[in-house]
Amino acid sequence: QVQLVESGGGSVQAGGSLRLSCAAPGEVISNYCLAWFRQPPGKEREGVVTIDSDGSTSSADSVKGRFAISKDNAKNTLYLQMNSLKPGDTAMYYCAADPLTGAHCADAPARLFAYWGQGTQVTVSS
Repeated sequence: QVQLVESGGGSVQAGGSLRLSCAAPGEVISNYCLAWFRQPPGKEREGVVTIDSDGSTSSADSVKGRFAISKDNAKNTLYLQMNSLKPGDTAMYYCAADPLTGAHCADAPARLFAYWGQGTQVTVSS
């Protein structure tokens, strides 16, 4: 069983920054497609950013230039750096992982990810 453990959520004013972390087994961090999803109140879960095993990344248009995904293989940790936060970024944020054999990491929808963290709340006030 793969366990993903998120941390780093909280409350911040618009324009502020937060960094989320997701601890996972080393093999997962190094070799899986990794992603951050979010679910705003009353809405469906949506993809935010992805990072493939080769380090290539993709971002949703709504966060391009503001959010960045990265990973540290030595620390077995995935990160989401969020800058210039807006009230519309308020959501529960989840890290996700999957080997995604035969699928493209950047386009992968939530239903393809087998492993999920418990979620961490991010609240941005105006």
